[in-house]
Amino acid sequence: MTDLTHALPRARGPKLLLTAAITLVLAIGTLPMAGSTASAAGPAPVNLGTAANFAVLAGQSVTCTGASTLVGDVGVSPGSSITGFPPCTRTGATHSADAVAAQAQSDLVTAYNAITALPCDVNLTGQDLGGLTLAPGVYCFSSSAQLTGQLTLQGGSNAVWIFQIGSTLTTATNSSVVMAGNAVCGNVFWQVGSSATIGQGTAFIGNILALTSIGLDPGASVSGRALARNAAVTMSGANTVAVCAATGGGNGGGNGKDKAKCNQGVGNGPELCDPGNSNQGDPSRSNDERGGTPGNPGRKGGNGK
Repeated sequence: MTDLTHALPRARGPKLLLTAAITLVLAIGTLPMAGSTASAAGPAPVNLGTAANFAVLAGQSVTCTGASTLVGDVGVSPGSSITGFPPCTRTGATHSADAVAAQAQSDLVTAYNAITALPCDVNLTGQDLGGLTLAPGVYCFSSSAQLTGQLTLQGGSNAVWIFQIGSTLTTATNSSVVMAGNAVCGNVFWQVGSSATIGQGTAFIGNILALTSIGLDPGASVSGRALARNAAVTMSGANTVAVCAATGGGNGGGNGKDKAKCNQGVGNGPELCDPGNSNQGDPSRSNDERGGTPGNPGRKGGNGK
C-alpha cells in the first residue's frame, strides 16, 4: 500500500484533522484492489469470422446418428465426409470440402490461436467446474477439465468467459452450464487442446474450439457451436447444436442490424430467438412453418444498433 501519510497537513485543530482524514480515505479509494480487473465484462469476445455461421465444423468428418438437430450450417474441410443427414436435420447449408468450409476452418485456426495467446486470470487446474459460479474472465487448465453437475456463469449481456484447456474437456452425465443475469451464450468460448466429450444428457453452453475432435453422447446439447480443427465431430443421437449470437442487442431475427446472427432460430430455444424467427424476415426461408411467416425479433435483438 502506498504511504500517503507524508502528504497530510500537520494537525492544528479539529477541522484540519477532519480534512486530513477525508484526504486519506479518498486517496486510498483510488488505489487498485488486488486481483481486480479493468472491466467487469471480462475479456473481449473472440472473433470467429465465417466459422460463426456453423453449428458444426470439422476437419475430416461429421457423423450424425439418430434424430439430431443442427441449428446452423454444417461443414467439413479439408476432409469431405458428412453422414447421417437424414435422419439428422440442419437448418443451414452444408459445405463439404468447398471454399466456404476452407475459409471457416482458416478463421477457426485464427480464433483458436487468439484464445491461446490470452493471459490467464484464474488457474483452475485440478478443480471440477461443477458447483462453481464464475464471473467473466479467462480461466485456464494446464491439462484436462471436468464438469460434474452445474456450472453457473454470472454476468451482464456484454460479459465474456474464455476457458483455456490444455488437453481434454469432459462432462459427466446430466451436467449443465447455465447463464445467470443477462449473460449471453454466444459469449462463452472453450478452447480445448485435444478433444471434447459432452456427456449423455448434458446441457452445454458455449463455443467449443477443439484441436482434434468433439463427441456428443446421446441426449447432449450445445447452445453455441461445435468446431473441431483437425478431426471429427460425432453426434450419437438425439443431440442439438444451436448457434447462438454473441453480445445482446441487435442480433434478433427482426430489424436489427446484426439480425443474421440469429437467423437460424427455430423457436424459443437456446439460440435466444423468439418463436417464428424467419431467417431475416424472408417468409420463404422460415424455419418454423412450411409455408413461412415473418418472424419476431430475436429476444436479444430487434431494432438494436
